[in-house]
Amino acid sequence: MTLDDAYANAPYIEGAADYPPRWAAEAAAYRQRMSLAGKARLGVMYGHGTRQAMDLFLPDGVPEGLVVFVHGGYWLKFDRSDWSHLAEGAVRRGWAVAMPSYDLCPRVRIGDIVRQVADAVTVVAHEVEGPLRLAGHSAGGHLVARLSEPGVLPDDVRGRLARVMPISPVADLAPLMQTSMNRDLKIDEAEVLAESPMRHAAPGVPVTVWVGADERPAFVDQAKGLATAWGCDCVVEPGRHHFDVIDGLADPENAMVTRLLE
Repeated sequence: MTLDDAYANAPYIEGAADYPPRWAAEAAAYRQRMSLAGKARLGVMYGHGTRQAMDLFLPDGVPEGLVVFVHGGYWLKFDRSDWSHLAEGAVRRGWAVAMPSYDLCPRVRIGDIVRQVADAVTVVAHEVEGPLRLAGHSAGGHLVARLSEPGVLPDDVRGRLARVMPISPVADLAPLMQTSMNRDLKIDEAEVLAESPMRHAAPGVPVTVWVGADERPAFVDQAKGLATAWGCDCVVEPGRHHFDVIDGLADPENAMVTRLLE
């Protein structure tokens, strides 16, 4: 028996096919608006590959600090250009927001992606001063959870971490070994142990796990499991599923943005 259905979101979300083009359109409109205002730095390179680049959105005045949002897609799809509009909530509250792309599996392994995103955070943290807050969705939730752990970010950068918010994270990679995605992810036992935040000690920085109440049970279990393992808060937001649980990031008054920035 495989776990493909347990980790399949689209079949259980009404109008699922409409979400990716909507995300892309809203993100493109936001980038255009911020570029015209002189508040966007697009395609900032942090590595040598074409996907090792990020977009940085700036508020009016000196930033209060830096938020980095890491996208999901099971480490297999999407890039920074699909999520730009989600920067608006933090930007309107005075924060700079960076959104990196990264290389995808099967070209690289999940551990390689962790190191790439750590490089991205390190580069942009040296450009924007102040406290650092990380948020990521799904596979991105896994990545920011890993970045919160000792030894992943340089000490001077990690010392600025004020909040980490894994949203609907995949915190234990072991179940994905039983899905057809593993043909491309190539997760093995060693990677499960090395790259599963739920199997590691609490990182000693403020963490809030967030998940939608209407998500697939596997994702609710993963979120609650991470919160239990790390002894941190877990917010289960009513009426939200895996695709719309991130919508609140675009609203400066939303509870998700408030918790991320508090």
